[in-house]
Amino acid sequence: MNARSKPEIAHTPGFAYAQKEGSRSREAPALTLRCDEVELAQLAQRYGTPLYVYSATLIRRRLASFQAAFRGVPHTICYSVKANSNLHILRLLARSGCGFDVVSGGELERVLAANRASARRVVFSGVGKTRDEITAALKAKILLFNVESESELHVLRERAARLRTVARVALRVNPDVAADTHPYISTGLHAHKFGVPIREARRLYAKVAETTHLKAAGVSVHIGSQIIDVAPFAETMTRVAELVRELRDDGHTIEYVDAGGGLGISYQKPASADSPAQVDFSEQVAAYARAIIAPLQGLNVHLLLEPGRAIVGPGGVLITSVIYRKANGGKRFVIVDAAMNDLIRPALYGAYHEIIPLKQPPVAETEGSRETVDVVGPVCETGDFFARDRALPNVKEGDLLAILDAGAYGMALASNYNARPRPAEVLVSGKSAKIIRRREKVADLIRAER
Repeated sequence: MNARSKPEIAHTPGFAYAQKEGSRSREAPALTLRCDEVELAQLAQRYGTPLYVYSATLIRRRLASFQAAFRGVPHTICYSVKANSNLHILRLLARSGCGFDVVSGGELERVLAANRASARRVVFSGVGKTRDEITAALKAKILLFNVESESELHVLRERAARLRTVARVALRVNPDVAADTHPYISTGLHAHKFGVPIREARRLYAKVAETTHLKAAGVSVHIGSQIIDVAPFAETMTRVAELVRELRDDGHTIEYVDAGGGLGISYQKPASADSPAQVDFSEQVAAYARAIIAPLQGLNVHLLLEPGRAIVGPGGVLITSVIYRKANGGKRFVIVDAAMNDLIRPALYGAYHEIIPLKQPPVAETEGSRETVDVVGPVCETGDFFARDRALPNVKEGDLLAILDAGAYGMALASNYNARPRPAEVLVSGKSAKIIRRREKVADLIRAER
């Protein structure tokens, strides 16, 4: 790659700079950011901003990496719906053989609306399943309930008895394993609300065996999200494997081990496309697979895996327009039309997202043209920011920016704060782009209040 066309940073496959279509200039051309084969600037012009754009190609590719890494053992990829629950994304994944992990009745309804046949590959997790949600899942004949308390067991038994059916159960055990991640998304310690202490599991499985309307079919675990180091996964599965052996000795038929999700992604890119620090995703998933599989050797269980962010996170960007520039003293601000209601991760977690211009000038024009700015939105909160003290190329009012790695927990966490309509969503596959969620209007926000 020559210096003229080399991007400033390494970008996610699926989103890359390329020469603008129709450009015949012999001078070093400006480069434009594309999703697959579609220019993002064209999508912004057509659909407006803020705008979420997803690469179907990249999502399929990352799912395929998971499937390849676990091909040597019986397994089902149960995509974590909470990461991105758009129906078109769910259909894409269902067509590729995915099952689904849901944590609410609403997510179950979304899966059924996307592909009703997927119910048999659904696992239902979450600490607060209501009676109505449990009833709906039983009627849908889902694969497995990941039960998180003794009280939930009693409700599940009562609901199953009323419907004269049998609920397949996996207790979600809390292994008390620490994971190096944000405290809000760490879930595997005894201080967290999730699961039952692993030392109490055998007693609760004995209770399951006492009723004809519950069947102990598996063991479930999930220690958190955005975990890069695979060592905690290996430690967790070692404890789960020991429990499976004990439960089988107690007479339970344990067919499934639900290893949960949690594999993280790299939000902060290496300095250059040639940086050795950039790890190939297939290699990362292969290391994760080894950590999960090795402790379970000889148990002949069917693995359930719940990736979400790792599949869709890098597959999406949020496009936003620069509305204003301003300076308060020595502090420079770039004010954009997206806000914390559209992408809350920086405000909620202090999360880092790369921000790049949709149009990249020739290298000769970019040398020495970077500045340190805060990228902020219009919401009436100091916490409404996407980047603080970030060195970015100089941008003008009216320029378009892309916030990278926004495919997970972006639109899924979006709100109408400040009475702001939520963005549209577009799915790109090759040269094709289609709207998969229309932009909300203020009228949509007030309709239910009349």
